[in-house]
Amino acid sequence: MIHPSVIKKQQLILIILSALTIFTIFISLGIGASSLSYNRLLPTFLGNGTFKEEFVLFSIRLPRIIITFLAGMALALSGAILQSITRNDLAEPGIIGINSGAGVAVAVFFLFFPIEAGSFTYLIPIFAFAGAFFTSVLIYFFSYKRATGFQPIRLVLVGVGFSMALSGIMIVLISSAEREKVDFIAKWLSGNIWGSDWIFIYSILPWLIILIPFVFYKAKRLDLLSLNEPVVVGLGVSINKERVTLLIAAIALASAAVSVAGSIFFIGLMAPHIAKALVGPRNQLFLPVAILIGGWLLLLADTIGRNIVGPDGIPAGIVVAFIGAPYFIYLLLKK
Repeated sequence: MIHPSVIKKQQLILIILSALTIFTIFISLGIGASSLSYNRLLPTFLGNGTFKEEFVLFSIRLPRIIITFLAGMALALSGAILQSITRNDLAEPGIIGINSGAGVAVAVFFLFFPIEAGSFTYLIPIFAFAGAFFTSVLIYFFSYKRATGFQPIRLVLVGVGFSMALSGIMIVLISSAEREKVDFIAKWLSGNIWGSDWIFIYSILPWLIILIPFVFYKAKRLDLLSLNEPVVVGLGVSINKERVTLLIAAIALASAAVSVAGSIFFIGLMAPHIAKALVGPRNQLFLPVAILIGGWLLLLADTIGRNIVGPDGIPAGIVVAFIGAPYFIYLLLKK
């Protein structure tokens, strides 16, 4: 049973995070290459803005903000799942190679398959999932030993190796491609929020609507999977079945996110850690906090990145990496 004081603390943190998110959205709506006066936001929302104001707000800013926030939520939840099922605090979809697997699949799809504009948006998360799933199967296979079982630290090392190998494959794929396609993939790899239209929201939202409630439903199972295997088996839990099911959910969440937001690292690493530090390690408590932190962090990174320098700004993935890479090194040294 969770103590009422802990629940109250979680609720307070959720309120604070919601307020931070709303404030960041408000700031993000008003700044950019085409500035929008803050005192014109409400009239424009109510349909009393000029054509330019409505175009900037509804066609450029708002869909990008929603996509960024949803992608951050998905990456954070994916990282939380991976850390629980592998019992490894360093597990994260970008670090262990899932993002790279999705990236290669997206590159193959984009470069070699005939694409129709209407179907491209909805097919790209499916191809990303297929690539990430195949990569995860290989990583899991090479991380498992019959004598000692599943090796969490080995998973991270194998995942990093696969990530580097897949990056090499990506370079080979784009080396002879057309300039426009190479530019798109380069932006994707740097974590640029490229899916900045309403149709991309419709492509990622169904994945989150299904998977977030499913993972919350499995929160107690995640708590058990973070324990030692003999203890879990003694409690009557089918470890392999639960682990594979939740691993597929984590892969699907990461694939949906990177298919519209590009290859973004470290959100899935930092958000669960910060949430656990705030409310404790129980999944029922920290998962809601983690997904809000993930959404807010990526939204904040994109807001800073697209306004810090030049007309094109800096991709959100690079801004996140400035914070996440030192944090990863700190965790690596600590563990």
